[in-house]
Amino acid sequence: MTSALHRTALHDMHLDAGAVLTEFAGWDMPLRYGSTIAEHHAVRRAAGLFDLSHMAEIEVSGDGAAAALDYALTGTPSAIDVGRARYSMLCAEDGGVLDDLVVYRLAATTFWVVANAGNAATVVAALTQRASGFAADVTDASGAWSLLAVQGPASARILTDLCPESGIDDLRYYSITSEHIADISVRIARTGYTGEDGFELFCSNDDATALWNLLDAAGAPLGLVPAGLGARDTLRLEAGMPLYGHELSLDVTPFDAGLGRVVHLGKTGDFVGRAALERAAAQTPHRVLVGLAGRPPRSPRADQSILDPATGDRIGTITSGAPSPTLEHPIAMGYVAAEHSPPGTDLIVDVRGHDVPVQVVPLPFYTRP
Repeated sequence: MTSALHRTALHDMHLDAGAVLTEFAGWDMPLRYGSTIAEHHAVRRAAGLFDLSHMAEIEVSGDGAAAALDYALTGTPSAIDVGRARYSMLCAEDGGVLDDLVVYRLAATTFWVVANAGNAATVVAALTQRASGFAADVTDASGAWSLLAVQGPASARILTDLCPESGIDDLRYYSITSEHIADISVRIARTGYTGEDGFELFCSNDDATALWNLLDAAGAPLGLVPAGLGARDTLRLEAGMPLYGHELSLDVTPFDAGLGRVVHLGKTGDFVGRAALERAAAQTPHRVLVGLAGRPPRSPRADQSILDPATGDRIGTITSGAPSPTLEHPIAMGYVAAEHSPPGTDLIVDVRGHDVPVQVVPLPFYTRP
C-alpha cells in the first residue's frame, strides 16, 4: 500500500473491520473481509454490502445535455425517461471502447453518468470535449459522493425496512429515485454488477459511514455481510458481465464483445465512432467473446492462451477466469477466432504449462431464479 492511493470515505472503517485491502484502479479498496467464497455465497443467498466509492460520477446538465450525450455515446440518452437509466458505451472514432458506463436521467436537463474508476479522467475529458458544441456543462462530481451497494435476494427487504414509505420494492430495474434513510439524503438506483437483484446508493461522503452502519444493521438479521472486490469479481463473472481492461478495451468494439445492442445505429444524427461501428456491424467479427466451462482443479486465468485441441495453435486469449463458487467448476471468458465460438466446441487453455480442457458455453453462466 502506498500513500499515493486514493481512499474512500469508509477507508478507516474497512480497516477497523479487518478488511484485506488491495490496490484497484489507483484506489485502496477492500478485497475481502473474511472469505471471498463466503461473501460470494452471501450475495447469492441473502445480501452483500459493497463500498463502490471508487467509481466516477459525472453530471451532464443544460438544455443541450441530452443532445450532447447522444453525440458522445453509442446509445440514445435523449430517449431515457426521467428516473430511468441505460447501460451505454463511450467509443473512440475507430470504434474501440473507451469505457462502459451507466447513464441516469435525473431531470429533463440533468444526467448522471457513472464510469469506471480507472477511466474517470478519460471519460471526463471525452465528455467535456464532445459536449463543447452543445449547451451542456460537464462536471466531475466524484469527489463529493460515496457509492454503496446492497446486492442479493434480500436487498429489497433491507431497503424497504429502512424506508418503508418509499415504495422501494416497486422501483423498476434500471431506475433511480431520491429518498431519505433516517436523515440521510440518498439517491437509490436499482442496478448492480452481480447478477442478483440489488441497489446502488449515492450519498455525500460525510454521510457514508452512517449509511453503511444503517444498512449493515438492517441487513445483518437477514444474512447480509460486508463484501469486497474479490466477491464482486466472481459474481460478475458468473453473470457474464464484462470488466473494462479485460473483456472491454480500446482494442475491441462493442460488436466483438457481443454488446452490439448498445450501439444505436438508427438514432438521428451523428455520434463519435458511427462510421467505424457501422462497418463493424456489417461484418462478421473475426473474434468473439465466449464463455468457457472447465473441470476442477485448474482454472483458467486472464491472459492465458486458448488453443485448438486438434492443432495446438493459439486461437484466443482468456480475459477473465476463476473457480465458480455457485456452479462449483472453473469458468472463464475469452476471445476466440469466430470459427471456434459455437457452444459445445471443445478447446484447450494453457494454464501454467498444463493443457486444461474447456468447452464453449452460452453466456451468462448464471441467471438468478
